[in-house]
Amino acid sequence: MDSQNDGQMNVHYTPQDILNKQFKSKMRGYDQDEVDSFLDDIIKDYEAFEKELTSTKEENARLISRVDELTKQLNVSKGVAAQTPQANVAATNYDILKRLSNLERHVFGSKLSDGGAHASTPNNQRPE
Repeated sequence: MDSQNDGQMNVHYTPQDILNKQFKSKMRGYDQDEVDSFLDDIIKDYEAFEKELTSTKEENARLISRVDELTKQLNVSKGVAAQTPQANVAATNYDILKRLSNLERHVFGSKLSDGGAHASTPNNQRPE
């Protein structure tokens, strides 16, 4: 592992550095077996943290890629929407009303031209 990783962390030792470190012996020094055992535990922690960091970086890269992809899709969608001509809403409503009126005339024909006198009675019967 580099001593500086993307400028975010300042790591002085790798697990291998810890494993290979040799200490000088002194008359009243620490118990070497206890120190070695402790350093072995530290190495395991380092390796676990290193694995977690790598996993997190991979996930971060994947998520950044997905955000970029979705941003591009959004920009394309906005571009298509901007290029699509927008119909005049008032003209569209007028056209719909005009078509509806023509349809009513076609379906009900003479009933509407009579003023609707026959349209309200069932089976075209006149009230007595």
